[in-house]
Amino acid sequence: MLTGKQRSYLKSLANGLEATVYIGKNELTEACLAEMRDYLRVHEMVKVKVQDSADVNVKELANEAAGRLDAEFVQAIGRRFVLYKESEDNKTIELPR
Repeated sequence: MLTGKQRSYLKSLANGLEATVYIGKNELTEACLAEMRDYLRVHEMVKVKVQDSADVNVKELANEAAGRLDAEFVQAIGRRFVLYKESEDNKTIELPR
């Protein structure tokens, strides 16, 4: 579970990121989850854009993805959301205490 300070820190890091995973009208497919899982393993944080063709609640979709990936939901703004998962193999983000 992230603290408020850690979540704020991750939000500041996510601000400069471009979306790397796109979710379309098929919503949360296994291929999307696999892509997010791989990206999280390498980079620890992923920004996802939900296309306009997907008729879903972005925050609910983000929480579902976080649950299925065992990741932490960081934020959702508009049609984008950010997830974080600490990597055991490639630790790149040092969270504040």
